[in-house]
Amino acid sequence: MSLTVAPTLTTARLVLRGPQKRDLAAFTAMVTTSARMDVVGGKGTADDAWRAFISGIRHWQWHGYGFFTVTDRETGVAAGRVGILNHLEWPQPELAWHMFDGYEGKSLAFEAACAVREWAGRTLGLEPLISLISPNNTRSLALATRLGAVEERRDVIDGENCIIFRHLAYDDPRAVTQAAEAIA
Repeated sequence: MSLTVAPTLTTARLVLRGPQKRDLAAFTAMVTTSARMDVVGGKGTADDAWRAFISGIRHWQWHGYGFFTVTDRETGVAAGRVGILNHLEWPQPELAWHMFDGYEGKSLAFEAACAVREWAGRTLGLEPLISLISPNNTRSLALATRLGAVEERRDVIDGENCIIFRHLAYDDPRAVTQAAEAIA
């Protein structure tokens, strides 16, 4: 059972849905053990993971959008989280992603991000989203570029250096082509 008002989005290989209680274990493993956490503020404790997970649920209730849990369409296994964040210090809504260990390098984040970008523009009417990416996060920098996002500026957000990328509008012909390929 979803803990949020999140809709369900479906792509060729994925189902994006609201967080469920069973997703906490995979999220906690990422927060506490994944080497990728080094480029997004560092590893945390199980308590940090719990607080972030619950905060993500509240984010949906406050904004009407948030992180989707990205699941494998065939197995239902949680592969990561992709969605829209808009924290107090953010300049505007952000398209954000993180994949769980073992699910990187398979274009799953790309597929999910295309679906979220399309949903955010078409359904929510959001202007082209941004992504706040650490200059050291080479995987996220590559994904933003693949999505057609361009560097807009560099800034310090929440005490962290970041590059702010501007994404394509959901109805930009390049974004439409990407979404069609991801959803097919």
